[in-house]
Amino acid sequence: MTRRAMIAGGVASSVATLLGVRGFAQPSDAARDAIARATPIDLHSHAGHLTGVSRVRKGGPFAPVAGPMRQGGLAIACLAIVADSPCHKVIGGRIRPFRDPDPGELYAYSELGFGRLFDLVRQQRLSVVTDAASLRTATADNPSVIVSSEGGDFLEGQADRVDEAYHKYSMRHLQLTHYRVNELGDIQTEEPVHGGLTDAGADVIRRCNKLGVVVDVAHGTYDLVKRAASVTTKPLVLSHTSLSNAAGPFTRTITDDHARLIASTGGVIGVWPPDTIFRSLPAMARGMMRLADVVGVEHVGIGSDMEGLLSGSVFDDYSQLPQLTQALLDAGFSGDDVTRILGGNYVRVFEATLG
Repeated sequence: MTRRAMIAGGVASSVATLLGVRGFAQPSDAARDAIARATPIDLHSHAGHLTGVSRVRKGGPFAPVAGPMRQGGLAIACLAIVADSPCHKVIGGRIRPFRDPDPGELYAYSELGFGRLFDLVRQQRLSVVTDAASLRTATADNPSVIVSSEGGDFLEGQADRVDEAYHKYSMRHLQLTHYRVNELGDIQTEEPVHGGLTDAGADVIRRCNKLGVVVDVAHGTYDLVKRAASVTTKPLVLSHTSLSNAAGPFTRTITDDHARLIASTGGVIGVWPPDTIFRSLPAMARGMMRLADVVGVEHVGIGSDMEGLLSGSVFDDYSQLPQLTQALLDAGFSGDDVTRILGGNYVRVFEATLG
């Protein structure tokens, strides 16, 4: 029996049991085959009760991550700490900054966040992807994480701290901004201050390019992305968003032109699953088809924002990956296209970043 057949059989067995319990429809052989041929990757995740100011500072139990990854067939999660958590909260139904951090506060907080991430890794026997070799060995049977930070706030504008996070915490994926306008640039959900990406932000991108850290421009304004695209020598990622017909002020969705900027760098866009945008997994799959029509299937991925959404999610457990895969096939994607979306596109970006 080939390795591919063994993986497909293992996924089929665990999925059949799990989907029967949850009442989901059984995925087709084509869906199981697509998962088996792919290296399925979630471009943006906080799975495991990883984040939250109280949890980070005081500790607390983790929710299962490795188990659902194995059950659904997910090989890698880009697992992200949240660098600016102490300075934002829900105000008027959306997440907003409510105070400025003290000097060094978010640097110290992020050290605790990275420490908690590695506690989760050790407890659940996850592997950490740091290079092309460890990327290639990641499978659902050997689930792995790419250490990420949502927000470069802990850098405090100092590009050399990218080196520290790279070496000390194996960080390989950095999202520049989150829910506060920081030293690196402007965000979609607040009034612009810098006119896009700052000079410090440009320096951080150059440092990431040199070291081999994926640059993620999620939450950044269109003007930030324009300058980032002009600065970077490696593909950009926008890890979790969706297209909007007319993205208005303070929305996290993006326009076609915004998406095309990411694609112009060779990058990938992770489509996310809030139930305020998509009512079902089939609707999410159709949203991914719409994005593929705009930028090409080679620039589409999955960014679940697992445990990071204010709203509900139509993809809230990695055990649902076979159902999402089936929805993608039903939406009209070919099997090869689905393997690209599930992870092949991010693998290409990750390897190009390392290169």
